[in-house]
Amino acid sequence: MKKKVLKITVITLLVLIAIVVAIPLFLQGKIEQIIKDKVNNSINATLDFEDASLSLLKNFPNANVELTNISLVNKAPFEGDTLFSSGKIELTMSIKELFKSADEPIVIQKFNVDKAKLNIKVDENENANYDIAKEDESAPSEATEEASSDNFTLNMDSYSITNSEIVYHDLSSGMRLAISEMNHSGTGDLSLEKSQLKTMTDALVSFEMDSTLYLNKNKINLDALIDIDLVESKYSFLENKALVNQLPLVFDGFVKVNEDNQEVDITFKTPSSDFKNFLAVIPEAYSKNIETVQTTGNFEVNGQFKGIVDDEHIPTFKIAINSDNASFKYPDLPKAVRNVFIDTEINNETGITEDTYVDINRLSFTIDEDKFNMNAKIRELMGNTKVDAHMDGRINLANISQAYPVPDDYNLKGILNADVTAGFDMESLEKKQYQNTKMSGNMQLTGFEYASEELKNPVAINNAAMTFNPQTVALNSFEGKTGSTDFNASGTLTNLLGFMFNDEKVEGNFKLTSNQFALNDFMMEETAEAETSTGEKESTPAPTGEERIKIPSFLDCTVEAAANTVLYDDLKLKNVKGTLVIKDETATVQNLTSDLFGGTLGLTGSVSTKGANSTFDVDLGMNNFNIGESFAGLDLFKVLTPLASAIQGKLNSDIKISGNLKDDFTPNLATISGNLLAELLSPKVDTEKAPLVSALDSKLNFLNTKEINLDGLKTALSFDNGTVKVKPFTLKYKDIAINVAGSHSFEKQLEYKATLDVPAKYLGTEVNKLIAQMNDNSLGEVTIPVTANIGGNFTNPTVSTDLTSGVKTLTTKLVEIQKQKLVNQGKDKAKDLLSDVFKKNEGDTTSTKSSGVKEALGNLLGGDKKATTTDTTKTTTKEEDVKNTAKSVLGGLLGKKKKDTVN
Repeated sequence: MKKKVLKITVITLLVLIAIVVAIPLFLQGKIEQIIKDKVNNSINATLDFEDASLSLLKNFPNANVELTNISLVNKAPFEGDTLFSSGKIELTMSIKELFKSADEPIVIQKFNVDKAKLNIKVDENENANYDIAKEDESAPSEATEEASSDNFTLNMDSYSITNSEIVYHDLSSGMRLAISEMNHSGTGDLSLEKSQLKTMTDALVSFEMDSTLYLNKNKINLDALIDIDLVESKYSFLENKALVNQLPLVFDGFVKVNEDNQEVDITFKTPSSDFKNFLAVIPEAYSKNIETVQTTGNFEVNGQFKGIVDDEHIPTFKIAINSDNASFKYPDLPKAVRNVFIDTEINNETGITEDTYVDINRLSFTIDEDKFNMNAKIRELMGNTKVDAHMDGRINLANISQAYPVPDDYNLKGILNADVTAGFDMESLEKKQYQNTKMSGNMQLTGFEYASEELKNPVAINNAAMTFNPQTVALNSFEGKTGSTDFNASGTLTNLLGFMFNDEKVEGNFKLTSNQFALNDFMMEETAEAETSTGEKESTPAPTGEERIKIPSFLDCTVEAAANTVLYDDLKLKNVKGTLVIKDETATVQNLTSDLFGGTLGLTGSVSTKGANSTFDVDLGMNNFNIGESFAGLDLFKVLTPLASAIQGKLNSDIKISGNLKDDFTPNLATISGNLLAELLSPKVDTEKAPLVSALDSKLNFLNTKEINLDGLKTALSFDNGTVKVKPFTLKYKDIAINVAGSHSFEKQLEYKATLDVPAKYLGTEVNKLIAQMNDNSLGEVTIPVTANIGGNFTNPTVSTDLTSGVKTLTTKLVEIQKQKLVNQGKDKAKDLLSDVFKKNEGDTTSTKSSGVKEALGNLLGGDKKATTTDTTKTTTKEEDVKNTAKSVLGGLLGKKKKDTVN
């Protein structure tokens, strides 16, 4: 019998275990679908989750439902925004709740939420993304509403929200509240009409209003026992303690939820009056270990919120903050802050938001013998804020770090003296009606030093003094130094309030003087982004290179500048004077003059850093420059002429040039374009420094380049796209004219042609001997063009000439001239002889004339003057020869073609 009972018991247990294991498998899919359908059918949003699991063992005898990776995504007008998300939601309920129909109320006993994020948003049109409930097409009956309200019941004994975040952002009012790293838990039976809920909360709170950050991750702790009356919808605070940063507060009162509004009546205060309470308000990172601070005096906070909350009202409130002759001293710092007086009230007496005001009746403290005082009245805090404030006193900034634990990198130095009164309203500032503002007083800062990672060198301000006037601020003096740069400025600032409150540009007129101004003092080493092995980018210092210099976009001012020395790259400019107009990230230079390279520089133009590349467009006037110094000191000149380093003397030049600037504000030569007109004064060429000149010497042995006359030479060139084109010009060497034209690239590749008109006398002994034989002085003036083609580069030029072929051509020409001259001489002599013969024999017979002509021709041709008549045969032959020769000569004289004579 016992065995039978044991057997039945074992079987029953196995069956129950099997049921407990099997039920979740049958119900899990059903639960997942029920949750999604029930929620999505009642909201104007989409609920989804990755998985829904059911366990009957985890919280036995209750069921446990767990949802993972939940998201609630909005539809229009917040299409795609995630209203709520959570890593896990865990619900505990009775097993019987799992078998209820969709219309029956479900009772939840416990829930836990982990890694949740609630993102509440109100747009400019006051649409709220949490307004997702679907409206019924017909008004429900009272019975229907009652049944609907019973569909979901909380009968919890505990709940928790861990590692979560709540963000409320109201774009219509400019308010943003963020609660992060929130952990909240509570215990209580909320199914009862009256119950008590015990809660514990810790979180970081940030609060921003109109771009002003009032709280920045301030730590909040709250332990609250809340009395809940569901019949009256009233929630009363019984035993409550809060910790803001390290400031303790106790509060009591109630919140009652009515149909159309909420009633609030809450009071709070500090439980003690120790002045450590004041230090506790300061963020913990700055207040440090306040438990070791020695304090005297009191610090008290008392407040009350009371009234109605609805669409038009907030509760009236009064918050009083007071301290009377307190002091504090950190044990590891040498100085104490004494005579601390605080008398401040924040009030709203009407329940209208815009009527909130602040009275700072007194705020003062003393460090050593330095005393600072301030008082202010701020009206309509949430509307058209009106401010009337006054501050006066003296502060040695170095004493602050000796009395209060400020960060080490602040390195405060200097003495501030101030006595300033200001009155303005925000509406006038926003409308730029600065005539409605009132400012007066003086402020002076001496011995101040400021260091920052954004500055290459610390900035030391020896003295800065300002006088505040109703609409302007007079900068009486501003003396300082950074690196090797010193500066002294004065002037008038016309819109300080607009710059401070409206993000307007700094407008004003200033005078700036400097003994030495080095642009390199304002340049920082750039940081390069390198990829790590994981593919992520990290910032590392670049071994070389500099950050791009930027003209501040907030400047809109005119500066009359004068500096004894300006250091720019490797240049040293002396006696610099000019006007600088800065506007729209562009600096326009007007009538700048400077001593440079032994002469005078004039500059007019502009530099802009507004685009992706910094650009410049300037006109330069150079008067009496030392050529060697300027060509050696300016990379631009080095690429503009191949003879840059070899010429000594003076230079006058006008340059119009534009292009891009590199990050260090030097010209990017590959991008520049413009033109140049230059005049050389008393120049000399150092052939040892000019490979091009040496190459010409080696090719033209009659040319001594040292004696080329460059004095007064004027030349023009244009440059664009990396090419320099030279307008043709002429040089003189003794009685040789040299015509030069061509171009070269910024990579210093040459493509020039020099044409020399060379007199024949320079062309060698053979040519000169030939000229001497011709016994004609005019031939010494004969010239031939010799072309020198110049290629290669600046340091290794190549020169080729046509001198040899030119000499050959000249020699051939001279030979032809000699031949022609001899022929012409023969013609002239024949004419003279014939004339004499005809004159002598005018009265002779025809036969006599004929014989006379023959004799003359015979003599001309070198024949025997005496005819031999004894030998008849010989006489006949000679006569024929003479006749033929005469015909040939006459034919030549008459320009006829010679014909062979056949006898």
